[in-house]
Amino acid sequence: MEKIVKLIDDYCTFPAIEKIKLFKLVIFNYLIGNEDSHLKNFSIITDDNQIRLSPCYDLVNSTIVLKEQDEEIALPLKGKKKHLTRNVLVNYFGIERCELTEKSIEKVLETISLEIPKWKTLIDISFLSKVMKGKYLDLLDGRLITLKI
Repeated sequence: MEKIVKLIDDYCTFPAIEKIKLFKLVIFNYLIGNEDSHLKNFSIITDDNQIRLSPCYDLVNSTIVLKEQDEEIALPLKGKKKHLTRNVLVNYFGIERCELTEKSIEKVLETISLEIPKWKTLIDISFLSKVMKGKYLDLLDGRLITLKI
């Protein structure tokens, strides 16, 4: 993940804005169990004479279909792909690496927190089996606790 921050710093027109987007995406992927967000899922584009992160794609929960969960994210943060904590995700990645303010981070976390009831409703009405819905909701709840959201 640190390489993506460097890419943003080196090439994006407004790196501070793009790093907020990246932080939000990392938190989202962690919460939903997207262990498949590899380096190939990130790129930059030129749009309206501005260089920015490309739109997100391939945002799915891959964790609940795995027999064994051996990772929590695809790209390491601080050398870790599992047993992530709020300290690693928020303090290390958000504050230290992305250089975001605590106010910006809290705004991202608050925005996500406000959407959680909608996420749970969508999971509940999805075409997932009852067992998979349970796995998804358990995963989400556990990670919300880890992040203290």
